[in-house]
Amino acid sequence: MPLLRAVLASPFKRPHPDAQPPTTHLREVAHVKPRHLAAYERVCGFATGHGRDDLRTLPPTYPHVLAFPLAMRLMSARDFPLPLLGLVHTSIDITQHHAVHPTEALELDVHVAQLAPHRRGTEATLATEARTTDGTLRWESRSTFLARHKTSAGSGRPRDGATPAGPGTDWHLASDLGRRYASVSGDRNPIHLHPLTARPFGFPRAIAHGMWTAARCLAAHEPTRNADPGSPLHVHVEFKAPVPLPSTVTYTARGPAFELRATATGRTHLTGSSAVLP
Repeated sequence: MPLLRAVLASPFKRPHPDAQPPTTHLREVAHVKPRHLAAYERVCGFATGHGRDDLRTLPPTYPHVLAFPLAMRLMSARDFPLPLLGLVHTSIDITQHHAVHPTEALELDVHVAQLAPHRRGTEATLATEARTTDGTLRWESRSTFLARHKTSAGSGRPRDGATPAGPGTDWHLASDLGRRYASVSGDRNPIHLHPLTARPFGFPRAIAHGMWTAARCLAAHEPTRNADPGSPLHVHVEFKAPVPLPSTVTYTARGPAFELRATATGRTHLTGSSAVLP
């Protein structure tokens, strides 16, 4: 019901240049369900773990999925100043201070870190922290969401300029990918599910979830796959353009950098990097 109310209220919310971020922190303790984790790994292309759970580690994007319900509650609340409908996920920064094991309970905290003017509207930064029950910070992220509206002030964040070069790998994305990722992520935004539900929002076809594209790139990224599971890791991803479904995309990586482009047109969908921290 809170989500439905937020959707219905979206047309009446008008971003204001002087709006302040809500001070609410939403918190809960999350426990990993092995079957859910395995389903997520399969959909996103991560190696599915076998054997003892205490020897496994979570994919670096998985805590984002655990915290997603809190993020939706936060953005659908009355004091969140931006309309939920039309928000565009534009980037994510992930810092994994230490790998998380599936047997560990995580204390999640989600809050709005800031609102900032953008050349195309207003951008909200959502901060998420995941701690073990003894208070140790294991994982944190910063996600930016853009509410588009007319503005005469502000500028966008600087974008990554470096892009990898060289041969890539083609991925053929099926038309039901959005529904399959929705089943493991909880993100059932209609733009991802079916052409009929995407068209009212301006998309002739359903589009892939940005976080699926980020996770799939990390699953293929050799430096990330080959790193010591206990190593601290930093991931940065910029979502550049929607990925229509079905489609064929080309993944390319060089060193810490990677990107995803439309195979037919060369349009950049995503750029990112993943590197082990000292």
